[in-house]
Amino acid sequence: MASLLAPPLNFDLSDPFASQQGRVTVRTVWLYDQPSFEGGKVKLIQRDALVDITNTAVSEDAETHNRIWYEIGTEGYAYSGNIQPVRTALNPPQMDIPKDGVLAEVTVPFSDAHEEPNTESAVGYRVYYETTHWIKSTVTSEADGQIWYQILDDKWNKHYFVRAEHLRVMTAEELAPISPDVPDREKKIVVRLDSQIVIAYEGKQPVFVVPTATGGRLRSGTYTTPQGNFITYYKRPSRHMAAGDIAASGFDLPGVPWVQYITKSGISFHGTFWHNDYGRPRSHGCINLTSSSAKWLYRWTSPNVATNKEFSYGGVGTRVEIIK
Repeated sequence: MASLLAPPLNFDLSDPFASQQGRVTVRTVWLYDQPSFEGGKVKLIQRDALVDITNTAVSEDAETHNRIWYEIGTEGYAYSGNIQPVRTALNPPQMDIPKDGVLAEVTVPFSDAHEEPNTESAVGYRVYYETTHWIKSTVTSEADGQIWYQILDDKWNKHYFVRAEHLRVMTAEELAPISPDVPDREKKIVVRLDSQIVIAYEGKQPVFVVPTATGGRLRSGTYTTPQGNFITYYKRPSRHMAAGDIAASGFDLPGVPWVQYITKSGISFHGTFWHNDYGRPRSHGCINLTSSSAKWLYRWTSPNVATNKEFSYGGVGTRVEIIK
């Protein structure tokens, strides 16, 4: 049975903050001299800047949905909702790629996906920590011997190249179903919009509880997560999501991980790398989760997706109840 609460960081118990970094997910973030927006501003940092997270702190503001702040060494404190916890781990390249490709996740804060397997070529996208991508082949640069993975952009059916050591090929064991012995009729997901939590049940027993961010009020309009009964009928471990004008709350997000659609209009559960701000509505209608929480839920629900398949689509799925 799974833990009832997914941890906010991937802790190493010998040193919880060893090599723990944070990536700024918004245009700018201020560091404060105390864990509060009422504190003094000490430093402005830009999007994609990396900071060292050395501790956590709890704000005294009991009215906020998220009281967690990150201590950034001796520089100050950053609000956790705008900082994605990341690490840097390099991986040995896999030279033999099956014809169907293999699924991999990014294990560095970010990496640029180039149009050709060299750093001088144009950058198509920046891919971020814990996003997932289909590797289609391995290429070795003739100029410098650098090994690159060719990855698929599933929205536009294009290919880009990312440094191979920046992606980790995922194993069948880590993608194996969770609680496969529990009949699907005994499994149910409940999304509580008022409290912004997701609960997974096996029978009447809750086995997984995590905070979420559902449809909210954005600059481009108000977005809602529909109430009612649904099923996870369409699942894919990676999806390039894009819509609207980025300057007006649109989005262009390659490699969104662990996607489970519940409506034909595109409402889904999925991992999130563009914010770390759960417990309040702030999505375009989807049910935002941390990548680790989304992965757990993806493995727990039906239909199962074969490790060599990009998706599973059909009339079966795990029950989902979305209530106020």
